Amino acid sequence: MDMQGSRQLAVTQQQAWEALNDPEVLKVCIPGCDSIEATGEGAYALTNAIKVGPVSAKFKGNLQLTDIQAPDSYTINFEGNGGAAGFGKGSAKVNLVSNDAGCELGYTVNASVGGKIAQVGQRLIDGVAKSMAESFFKRFDEEMNRRHGPPPDEAAAEEPGKLKKMWGKLTGSSKAEDAGST
Repeated sequence: MDMQGSRQLAVTQQQAWEALNDPEVLKVCIPGCDSIEATGEGAYALTNAIKVGPVSAKFKGNLQLTDIQAPDSYTINFEGNGGAAGFGKGSAKVNLVSNDAGCELGYTVNASVGGKIAQVGQRLIDGVAKSMAESFFKRFDEEMNRRHGPPPDEAAAEEPGKLKKMWGKLTGSSKAEDAGST
């Protein structure tokens, strides 16, 4: 299976880099992650529950970070074993590029699976992998907002509406003109 994509993040490149190297953040963001622990320099042990069609299993695996070019990129090599359900292994190249809106995270994944999980069909496996990637990025965005606040545009856009509603409740009116005449 090969997959690639990118996602705009509303945090700085350094903030994204630190989060991508923080086991606490990864545990929150990886779908089905039960545990992730550092086992050495750039090495982690991971326990993850995965369901692909009728096959579900708890995978125990290892992650190893290589080709580290802080804070720009690294490669994650991974392998996991789900017992009778099968195994998975591969690598993901992760790149962070700073831009005016924060930074862009790009990734390219090459992975293979074997055992029962491989028998459910490549289209189903690809669909689950894409869904897991989207879920990871959604959770990552939410965690970055929780830690670093919403992007400046969102905070500014939400504030006037909140104040207008609050003023309307206080004065018994919801019209913007009323706010200026009192």
